[in-house]
Amino acid sequence: MAVAGAFGLGLVNTGFIPASAAAAALPTVIAASAVGLLLTTIWACALGQNTSAGIFVLFFGFFATYGALSLGLINGWYGIPADQMVNAQALWLTCWLFIFVMLTFVTLRLPWSSTLMLVFVDIALVLLLMGTLQGNTGMTNLGGWFTFAFVAVAVYLYVDVMWSQTGGRGLPQGRALVR
Repeated sequence: MAVAGAFGLGLVNTGFIPASAAAAALPTVIAASAVGLLLTTIWACALGQNTSAGIFVLFFGFFATYGALSLGLINGWYGIPADQMVNAQALWLTCWLFIFVMLTFVTLRLPWSSTLMLVFVDIALVLLLMGTLQGNTGMTNLGGWFTFAFVAVAVYLYVDVMWSQTGGRGLPQGRALVR
C-alpha cells in the first residue's frame, strides 16, 4: 500500500510528473496508501503484531496528513496565506522527519534491512525539507530519488514476506544493528 503512494510521490519529486500535475498523486496517496495502511494497521493489531501495527500507523499518518495538507493548501481550507504555504509545508516535513528519525532508532533491533528502508525515508525528508525551504528543485529531485530507494527496499521486504508466506524461502534481511 505505502509503495504505491511513495512511488507516486517519487515521480512528483523527481520532476517526472510536472509540478502543475502534482495533485495527480493524491488519489493513490489517499485511497491506496492511507486507507490501505489504516486497514493494515487494524489487521496487524487484530493479529497481535504490535510492532508492525506501530510502523504501519506511522506510515498511515504520513500519507493521510500529506493528502490533507495538499488538498487543504490547494483549496484554501486552512486559511494559510499564499506567502506562508512554504512554511506550512516545512512544518509538515519537519514533524514527519522527527517521527521517522525516531522510528529509525526504534528499528535498530530489527534486521538492518528495515533500518535501511527508514534511513532512506529520513534522507528523503531532509532533502525535501531543504528543497522546500530553499526553493531548490535539485534538492527536491534528489529527495525523490531517495524516495525511490525507500520504495526499492520496501518492495524487497514485501517480496520476502510474500515468498515466506507462500511456502518459499525468504530473502536475507541482515542482522539487527543493536542486539
